[in-house]
Amino acid sequence: MSADRSTERESWGPYPLILAGAVVGVSLTFLVGPRWGGFALGAVIMVAAALRFAGYAGQLAIRSRRNDVTTLAVFGFVLVLTSLLLDDDQLKAMILSLFAR
Repeated sequence: MSADRSTERESWGPYPLILAGAVVGVSLTFLVGPRWGGFALGAVIMVAAALRFAGYAGQLAIRSRRNDVTTLAVFGFVLVLTSLLLDDDQLKAMILSLFAR
């Protein structure tokens, strides 16, 4: 019976940690503001990408490792970047000027 429990625990992998981080991120969105909540969610998603890259798959494994890491890393980076752009007009103008050319 203990072998079943250890197998069950290993199959979840880092999923509870990522889920707890997502709950903290959503809580920050409601309690503090969308800028900090989005930043926390993006950071948690990038941590998930790093854990998936390191081989700690568990419930994080959906597709191939490369596809999972790429999807999580890009989505996390875009979420962090978007949260940083929410209140900073100067940074927003600089980034938008890069795409204007």
